[in-house]
Amino acid sequence: GQAAKNSGLSAKMIRYYESIGLLKAAHRSDSGYRLYGPEDLHTLAFIKRSRDLGFSLEEVAKLLTLWQDRQRASSDVKALARQHITALDQKISELASLRDTLQELVEHCQGDHRPDCPILKDLASGGCCD
Repeated sequence: GQAAKNSGLSAKMIRYYESIGLLKAAHRSDSGYRLYGPEDLHTLAFIKRSRDLGFSLEEVAKLLTLWQDRQRASSDVKALARQHITALDQKISELASLRDTLQELVEHCQGDHRPDCPILKDLASGGCCD
């Protein structure tokens, strides 16, 4: 609970990160509680920030490996970040296209008491036909 409070992550998420190997297995108290040290909390903060920036769990694992490797080349980190930017740009483009399509449908909807609705018509057709 304390680690969750300090990291801004839920206890369930911390256990998940531990189960998939992003976080090393915690030491246990005599009563079975997980004990996390300052290094663990730092790692959790790193994971949270990486996830907040939209990195996938696979990318976070790669970033953690690079972060923990003091002999790494910063070019490796930069390449991973650039790949992520490219993926984000693609998602932004896709979302903008979705917004534009929906905006067009909204503009063609009369929004009155009649049942005819181009928004529902498009959804029912799968956007493929009239």
